[in-house]
Formats: sequence, structure tokens, C-alpha cells
Amino acid sequence: MASELYNTIDALSREKGIDPQIVVSAVEDAIVVATRKYYKTQENLRAQLDKDTGKIRAFAVKTIVEAPEQVEDPSLQVTVDEARKSDPGAEVGGELQIPKPTEGILGRIAAQLAKQVIFQKVREAERDTVYNEYIGRVGEIVNASVKRIEGPDVIFDLGKAESRMPRKEQSRLESFAIGERVRVVIARVEKASKGPGVVVSRAAPELVQHLFQTEVPEIYDGTVVIRATAREAGERTKIAVLSKDKEVDAVGACVGMKGMRVQSIIRELRGEKIDIIEYHEDPVTFAEKALQPAKVSRVTVIDPSEKHLEVVVDDSQLSLAIGKKGQNVRLAAKLLGWKIDIKSEEEKRQEVEEQMAQLTSATATPLESVEGLGEGLVEKLKSAGISTVEALADMTPEQLEAIEGIGPKTVEKISVAVNNYFASLEGGETVALPENEGEGVSTEPADTETAPTDQVSAETTTEDSAVTAEHNAAEESVPEEPALDETVEPAEKNE
Repeated sequence: MASELYNTIDALSREKGIDPQIVVSAVEDAIVVATRKYYKTQENLRAQLDKDTGKIRAFAVKTIVEAPEQVEDPSLQVTVDEARKSDPGAEVGGELQIPKPTEGILGRIAAQLAKQVIFQKVREAERDTVYNEYIGRVGEIVNASVKRIEGPDVIFDLGKAESRMPRKEQSRLESFAIGERVRVVIARVEKASKGPGVVVSRAAPELVQHLFQTEVPEIYDGTVVIRATAREAGERTKIAVLSKDKEVDAVGACVGMKGMRVQSIIRELRGEKIDIIEYHEDPVTFAEKALQPAKVSRVTVIDPSEKHLEVVVDDSQLSLAIGKKGQNVRLAAKLLGWKIDIKSEEEKRQEVEEQMAQLTSATATPLESVEGLGEGLVEKLKSAGISTVEALADMTPEQLEAIEGIGPKTVEKISVAVNNYFASLEGGETVALPENEGEGVSTEPADTETAPTDQVSAETTTEDSAVTAEHNAAEESVPEEPALDETVEPAEKNE
């Protein structure tokens, strides 16, 4: 018949869910520690619990050697001759157990030390049992009741063990009362030095998936499959679903008639918003769906290997696409598993303009590269803000004549020089530059004399032939050389 002590150990083992032999070993180790402290010895001690009587005996164990010269430590070794005085059947290589009296001599301090050792061993065994029980159940949904609240942490009773739910694993919308039963996810199992080793969560995406599986029969039987879930507990959840049956609408099945199914899940999550999205293999189409309720203008794959997307939305849709504190686009990126850059139409237009400007500046050619433009003319053009051949080629003759010191002849010279430059790049023929053309010398009076003559001739031709004849007669009576002198000299004076 088992002793009262052993029955107590057996009851403790069942309560803690551990092997009784572990508790027995803890008691024996405690007696060894107390005995060593009492005798102040470094001998190899061992204790043994008698299951029937409940008595615990302690022994000093020594190894048996053959000759005295082989004894290195008398507290640990003994010769075979000495061993046979206590045990006639002792043999070399065996062990000699020397009893150490413990009953009635250990005292209160030794008993307290033994108690601490027993409690420590039992706690370690309990943690190992809990760890082995729940390590294979990580990610599983279990029902738990609130046992107590310790600061920001909530302690749950799982039946066989206690679990802890820290603040970061809680939803900000939820609060708990003692004794309340809730569904939690086993997030991880820790071998902590103290306290519960099981950590549970109400913020894990697995909880939403389990709730949909419970509420939606199509998900339970496999007709509709949950392909991805992204969640920020207490704020919003995005869940992507795919139907394996063409006749079953995946989103409609999850929403339910008049939203009854999804509303039941929202109540369980204390009002957390849920976006149900149809899954697509094409990341471009999936991204457009994931960013709902915002309307996407276009999606571009920047780098398929790095999973990088660029999304452009209308200016009015930018804030909606980004969401509160970037929540919408952040959840969409988690759902896709892609990095998303989101831009408005205006931002994209400015980006393209900057790229074009950089491209233009990269191909700019200085004016000094053009042959035929003197240093003085180059300085005049630069002072007017024209520093590249490309900018000079884009200007009209009127714009060039508006620059101080540049007249029509100089404009012609510039035109020929620029054309020759581009022709040389393309391998074409060049045109000789006009000779005796001073830089910036205006010939406007000479051009002015020619223009009225042509104009009068045109008018007299169309209006009255008599006026034309009279005009020609007057023109013939004027000598040619004096006319040139009168035209050129005023121009030089004006210049």
C-alpha cells in the first residue's frame, strides 16, 4: 500500500498534469540538497523514497577501486578491501552506498530549502508539460475564459494551462470581464522563467479566417478559398477570396444575404471594418481590387523580380487610396505581398516633366561648339539667356531680332551656322557663311528701302496701270549710284 506522502505526490502530479516520477525525483533532489547543507560535505550524495513506507533515505556514494594508489579523492573513491568491510559483495568498478542519517536532524532551515527545491522542480516540469502540449498547436483557435487581468495583460484559462495575451495582441476595440469566454489564437509558446508560457492573440489574421470559416459554409466545404488576409486589429481587415465553382460568387457568399454573414463577424470583432476582395492571379488586377474603395487609373509593374508596383490614381482619389495614416495602401501591400508606390495624376505628370527636363539638359550642346559664331555674338546670346545650341535652334527670327545688337543679317548668319552644325552631325552638306557681315550690325534701313518699292509696285499693278507707268518713269530718271549712297549713309549714321 502506498504511503500518505506518495499519495500526496500522486495527487499533485494529476493536478499539475505532470508525471508522478518527476515529483518523486524533485523530493529526492531536495533531500540531497538539505543533507549536503547539514553535513557540509562534498561527497556524492543520493536520496531514495520508499513508496510503501514514505521514508526517504540518503546515501553517500563512492566508487570502488582496486588499490590504494588509485584513490584520488577519498570522499569519492574507496578501495575494494575497505568496501568489503561494509558490503562483502563489493566488486571493483561498483558503488558503495554509505547511509547518512536524516530523520530528526535536518531541522527547519533544511526543510525550507527542500521545499523550495521541490517547488522549483515542479514548476519546471509543469512548464515542460505545457510546452509539449501546445507547441504543436500554434495558430489554432481555442476557447478560453478570462481568469484575471494583470496590468495591460489579460490572463486566460485554457483548461490545462494558463495563457497570456499582451497589449500588442489585443484589439483596441475590445475589453474583457472576469469569467468571459472568448475565442483566441495560440500565437506562440515560450519557455518563460515564470508565468504562463502560452501567448494568445485576438489580433492575428487567423482569427478572422476562422470566423469566416465558421460563418460561411462555402468556405468550410472548400468551394470558396481564402487566399490572403491582411489585418490591423481594431481598424480594418482585407481578405481575398477565390471561388472554385464558376457559379458561386466568392464575395457574395462571404457577405451573405443583406450582409448577415459578414455582420456577424464584425460584431464578434467589436465593429472592425472588413473589406472582402476577389482574388486574381494577375497582380495588376489584384492591386486595383485591393485598393478599393478608391478607383485606380492605372497600375504599372516596375520590377517583377522585386515585386514592385506603381499605382496612379486621380487627384481626388489619392487620399482615399492612401487611407487614414496610410492604412489602406499598407493593407493592400500586405495582401498582395508587393511593394506599392501610389501617386496622383499631377505627381506623375510632374515626374515625367522632370525626367524630360533632365533628358534635355543631358543632351545640351554649348554655343562654342558651333563654328561661325564669333565670341562677341556668343556673349550677346548668353547675356540674353541662350547658352545651348538646342535653345538657339528653337528660337524664331523675330525672337532673335528682339535681342539688342542683332539684326536680320546677323539672324541669317546664325541660321546658316546652326544649320551647318546639325548638317555636320548628320553628314550633310554645309552652306558658306555670308561674307563681310559684322556681328550685330543692323541693315534695317536698306531693307526698309527695298520693302516700300516692292509694295508700291504691287499696289500699282493691281489698282491702276497709269500710276504704275508714272512711277516707273520717275524711277528711271533717278541715277542708280546716288540712290545707293543715299540709302547706305543714313544707315551708317544710325548705327
